[in-house]
Amino acid sequence: MAENLQEQLYQRLREGLLAGRFQPGQRLKIRDLAAEWGTSPMPVRGALQRLVAEGALEGEPQRSVRVPEMTRERFQQLFQVRLGLEGLAVELAAPRLSAAELELLGHCISRMEAALERREVQAYLDDNSLFHLTLYRACANPILLRMIESLWLQVGPFFNRLFTEADLSLRLNDFHEQAFKALQAGDGKAARAAMEQDLSYFGQFLLNLLELEHY
Repeated sequence: MAENLQEQLYQRLREGLLAGRFQPGQRLKIRDLAAEWGTSPMPVRGALQRLVAEGALEGEPQRSVRVPEMTRERFQQLFQVRLGLEGLAVELAAPRLSAAELELLGHCISRMEAALERREVQAYLDDNSLFHLTLYRACANPILLRMIESLWLQVGPFFNRLFTEADLSLRLNDFHEQAFKALQAGDGKAARAAMEQDLSYFGQFLLNLLELEHY
């Protein structure tokens, strides 16, 4: 029972990190989380320790952990690896997507468009995460998927910085739409190219933001 609860809490924290619901530098206190979720500290501690071991969180004194801060150098290193791995996953996934998965991807795009128009950052990020990870999970390569999700756990918290100092750009959804059309046609190479453009556009914006913060 305790192991099941720890797994549930781990998945909840993991999904929050993937979708950018936590801020870089944010401290996560075991007792606060246990009180919020109505559980004892033990399963919360176990869930957090798993994420620390995966590099998604950093341990701190006084029984708390924190979301790592992001530097320009670290983000650039993560981005370089993501570009290759995620592009490959898209190409592998293209011929394997079911009708239900394609329908879900289409719904994600529609909701992201609406979120951008309403300037709802978290709503956009939630569906952005769902779109990408649904697509990558169809690649039929569990090793590749584990590597991608590990990288997303590290960069996800920085995604919610994307719109704090700039207007939302409707162009953020253009590459998703291009990739989706290629996926509908079963064209893995075109879908990969569109997704790599998406990652490059998104990544460059965040790199520029880190550059401004540094100076």
